[in-house]
Amino acid sequence: MADADQRQGYKYFSDITTRWMDNDIYGHVNNVVYYSYFDSIANQYLIEQGGLDIHQAGVIGFVVASSCEYKSPVAYPQLLEAGFKVNRLGNSSVEYAIGIFVKDASIASAYGTFTHVFVDRTTNKSAAIPAPIRAALEAVKID
Repeated sequence: MADADQRQGYKYFSDITTRWMDNDIYGHVNNVVYYSYFDSIANQYLIEQGGLDIHQAGVIGFVVASSCEYKSPVAYPQLLEAGFKVNRLGNSSVEYAIGIFVKDASIASAYGTFTHVFVDRTTNKSAAIPAPIRAALEAVKID
């Protein structure tokens, strides 16, 4: 993934507040917590920039794939940021790229991908990405 570990490769950023419970017995943020960070940044972007109503929307995103590469440990109480962009945008699916950075660092401590397939909330069948969400996703798509 080109530029996946570089700050300048991302188009949207959000702060992450680490929590005491994020640390594991080894004294750093546990690997599974990164997936929570990925989920949080993706949904924050969809809600804030795409207008997703997580309680009432007829079309919602289901996670169908994710991956993460860990490059350097982070620990509570470090300040972190998540970088966010879109790698691929289809009719009903989107692959995000997400980087987790120590605040203001230029190289990610971890990075990976996170894929949503949009589905009808009632039937769980694949559905087109709603226009406002698609527009927000286009705004952070890599060229």
